[in-house]
Amino acid sequence: MPDRAGYEPEFLALPVALPAPAAGIPVRELAYTHFTVLLDPVRRLALSTGVNIDGDALLDLDRADDWHLDDRVAENEQTGEGVYARNDLDRGHLVRRRDPVWGDRATAARANVDTFSYANAAPQANDFNQSSELWLGLEDHVLAYAQTNRNRISVFTAPVLALDDPLYRGVGIPQAFWKVAAWTTGETGVARLCSAAFVLDQSPQLIDIDLNDASAQALIDGSPPPLGPYRSYQVPVDDLASLTALDFGELVNADVLAPVLAGRADGTPRTGWVQLDSENDITVERSA
Repeated sequence: MPDRAGYEPEFLALPVALPAPAAGIPVRELAYTHFTVLLDPVRRLALSTGVNIDGDALLDLDRADDWHLDDRVAENEQTGEGVYARNDLDRGHLVRRRDPVWGDRATAARANVDTFSYANAAPQANDFNQSSELWLGLEDHVLAYAQTNRNRISVFTAPVLALDDPLYRGVGIPQAFWKVAAWTTGETGVARLCSAAFVLDQSPQLIDIDLNDASAQALIDGSPPPLGPYRSYQVPVDDLASLTALDFGELVNADVLAPVLAGRADGTPRTGWVQLDSENDITVERSA
């Protein structure tokens, strides 16, 4: 694979580091065109991904649809076709296919192919509903808001790798996914960093499964776990740090949701995760 520059922390008017695990945690850093994947070689799925999106330079290219293993890491450190074959699991893009597809045509085409690396995929339920469509459109919503600042955002996404994820064909199937969008407002020199965090939950039916009984054993050799329906939430970035054990750095203090959760306009408190039913429920502008 030719050299790729990967995620660029200086892409926005203010630097933003890729969320990463603590020192000493085994990870494979895989740089692609305009994005980077931090792969957990034990779980064989991404711990974190980061992509730079230039909304003014996006190109509309046909799908590559050529899923492939990354030859820079061992095959047994990746989740490949064996998990997705002959079942209802989708290869869910983490870095969305169209997000890094920008720049000159050759660069955009390379990014298009890069997104079909299995390192950039995770098993997802294949039934899309309103919540999942909303999840897929979150970047578009934030990008539209960021047009006042060179139309650029950086987006970080990965599955939540939990100890109780049900095992299927030797791979723990994630029950939830997280996403953080980052952008800046104002001019360079007086710019302010903003961030918004989201969680997609595909676990509701899993709560009825006893992972210690015979029905759990069926997940290993038989059908995949009954994931879904999807539920999308906007959540405090700081909650993701607790949920994933990743360092989100400056994204925590830049969270646009923090002042909203502190209270409503009428003075009543507002706490907890905000379930999203439409784009109108998304907070992208930080209160003064």
